[in-house]
Amino acid sequence: MSKIYTCTLNLAIDLFIETDSLKPFVVNRTKDDDIQANGKGVNVSLVLKMLGICNTALGFKAGFTGQYIEDFLKEKEISSDFIEVPGLTRINVFTQVNDAQEEFKLVNKGPVIPNESIHQFLKQIEQLKAGDFLCVSGSLPRGISQDILVEIARRCYNQKVSLVIDSSYQEVLECLKYKPFLLKPNEEELATWFNVPINSKTDYLYYGKKLLELGAQNVLLSLGGEGAYLFSGNSILYGNSPKGKVVNTACAGDTLLGTFLGGVLKKESLSMTLKKSLAAGSSTAFRQGLTDFSDVEILEQEIAIYKET
Repeated sequence: MSKIYTCTLNLAIDLFIETDSLKPFVVNRTKDDDIQANGKGVNVSLVLKMLGICNTALGFKAGFTGQYIEDFLKEKEISSDFIEVPGLTRINVFTQVNDAQEEFKLVNKGPVIPNESIHQFLKQIEQLKAGDFLCVSGSLPRGISQDILVEIARRCYNQKVSLVIDSSYQEVLECLKYKPFLLKPNEEELATWFNVPINSKTDYLYYGKKLLELGAQNVLLSLGGEGAYLFSGNSILYGNSPKGKVVNTACAGDTLLGTFLGGVLKKESLSMTLKKSLAAGSSTAFRQGLTDFSDVEILEQEIAIYKET
């Protein structure tokens, strides 16, 4: 039976703060705060678990902050096999200032990963079996070259592991010769990868097809409030996003991806999977944390899936 793995190489704890005002050189009292175990792959793990799909989270953990994430996943009955490294897993701070209607995002670098830990991680990947799925998401910590994505792709190809990539690095294009199962770019990443402006439906269709030509088996192109395209073989599907007040865009794409992967694993139709994924991603966007799927069926009613040519 296939096993599902998510990989977050740069784990994080996110601290969300709400304050009525933010002034320099004085003590600012907060109105609300929340701490969440985060990292894009961690979010995918949480979404898969909510969909009833067991999975194992991989990556590097450091210090008490890394242990917090591992303990959090354990509480959610999600397995993990993190490699321990020196230092501390990063804490990011997001501050909402109400009177100015501004948000400040402070994202830290994370620990430096030793070479021996990188080799240990790649050996870990080599233990995956044919038919397994590996979802690699997010940024890289210090000490790790962007070429590691190509190394991961090569190993997955050789071992017949279905690789899912959600990362913005240019090296993603170099992974395509190893035929990854799924890419999840947005329009900004497309523009960066191909060094062209991307701002129209014609552009979306052309460059989405281009990724298939270069080797990707499937492409889930996320367009935020404009919906998403799914490129798969000779089929192109488009779905719109439902309307609502956007509160949290940070985890919406992870929810979209996790829900889509869940539908694939359950062998649901691509059109049904895309619709549910868009609804779940929007549900997350309309709240502070990840969706609990309670409003997904309602949001699905606002989504139409079309075939493109």
